[in-house]
Amino acid sequence: MNPLDSPAEKPAEAATLEPSAPAHTVLVVDDSAMDRHLAGAIVQKLEGWQAIFASNGREALDTLQQQTPDVVLTDMLMPEMDGLELVQTIRVKHPLVPVILMTAHGSEDIAIQALRNGAASYVPKKSLARDLAETLDGVLSASQSNRREQRVLDCLVHYETRYLLDNDTALVAPLVGHLEHSLERMRLCEPSGLVLVGVALHEALTNAILHGNLGLTSQLRETEEKEYYRLATERRTQKPWCDRRVFVSAALTPHEAIFTIRDEGEGFDPDVLPDPTDPVNLERVSGRGLLLIQTFMDRVEHNERGNEITMAKRRS
Repeated sequence: MNPLDSPAEKPAEAATLEPSAPAHTVLVVDDSAMDRHLAGAIVQKLEGWQAIFASNGREALDTLQQQTPDVVLTDMLMPEMDGLELVQTIRVKHPLVPVILMTAHGSEDIAIQALRNGAASYVPKKSLARDLAETLDGVLSASQSNRREQRVLDCLVHYETRYLLDNDTALVAPLVGHLEHSLERMRLCEPSGLVLVGVALHEALTNAILHGNLGLTSQLRETEEKEYYRLATERRTQKPWCDRRVFVSAALTPHEAIFTIRDEGEGFDPDVLPDPTDPVNLERVSGRGLLLIQTFMDRVEHNERGNEITMAKRRS
């Protein structure tokens, strides 16, 4: 293919298609003028698609501020801002715009990192003519579905779920992941904030199972850790501990998430909780979980019986 035959390159303009067929737009990002032209020429030949161009990651972000393409198609190895940095930034600032990577020999490691950081797919440069059309169609279909869902989520004013858990700590991680996903879908947290909320939820759920329902003490864990976990395994099958459950509710609005976790244990007196920020308590097992919860959540309250914790996280 002769690059001179490819479409004229303008940062935020594209070749005109028939007005009766509104085109989907691909932002092609590559520091090599020839590779940009070649990729753009392939896009222009696809029915219903048009290309706009950027010569590096920073120029691409400037273009995204001015107009929103349907897909970004980017090279991996570029000066100033490489493909990985571009993917990470788009993920934060333009989360509904999918990114497809153009990979070449020597960029495999960066491409894998970019996929892990939110890129939607990839096409080897040598296979663009063969595989780009199918990849664009697949990614666009998934993206449009996500955008339609997001429009509905933007109309959501209250979302509440309830869960009933037995005393299996293996349930904690998947439930936390599910709740994190709900927060992400409602845009209540940035990705970095999700991790912190997840840590707080993990601590509170684990406490409800081990300390609340199974009646295990932090002091036992500090002095006899093996006995602590042996008792945990034993009590999961013995009465009265095995009959106790953990009740979890999550109420989400566009402005706040409120989580309530209640166990069926004997509870404790919240007024005598040690101050987890006191240096004396900082390294103790009993203070760590509460410190993390109070640090990562905006509001934390216990009921009078001490078997229920309510945690609130405001929109970041």
